[in-house]
Amino acid sequence: MADENNVGVTKESLWYVDNYIVLIDYYDRTISRIAARCIRSGNIALEEYKFYPYVLDVLEEICETGNYILEHKELYPYIEKKIAGGVEALRNNLSIYQEELTNNQSPEMLRADPNELQKMNDVMSNFDKSVDPTSGAGMNIDDLMNKLMAENNITPTDTFEDDANNNPQQ
Repeated sequence: MADENNVGVTKESLWYVDNYIVLIDYYDRTISRIAARCIRSGNIALEEYKFYPYVLDVLEEICETGNYILEHKELYPYIEKKIAGGVEALRNNLSIYQEELTNNQSPEMLRADPNELQKMNDVMSNFDKSVDPTSGAGMNIDDLMNKLMAENNITPTDTFEDDANNNPQQ
């Protein structure tokens, strides 16, 4: 008697499970590499990296592959064997990747969904516009420390070394 769980499983459909696992690993390594490049490029935000749209492409493929797997219940026994936490972990992780993709869509992608633009406008209208939220972005460590010290009324002579000399803990 044939195993009912294996009915409809093909080599091509099994490829989706393996591809999903490979894509997740690739995505993690790609994000790590790009984060390092961003630091070396003046500590820019990941989204400002000129090849960041490629990350979105990988995320989109992860989501498409994961959705295919979830739609094919005959693959569930393989998911249980190949992915720690099984189908439930796949669902949870896929949800995170889908949210990441949605939150980082390009303007062209956003234009295709007018509801998304309205949601973004609603959120953005609630910010205090008297303060520049990007102030200080990309500063080097010395400039950042000077800015933080000024905001906290700390003079450059007030240092942790002075505190250690005046209040040694024994």
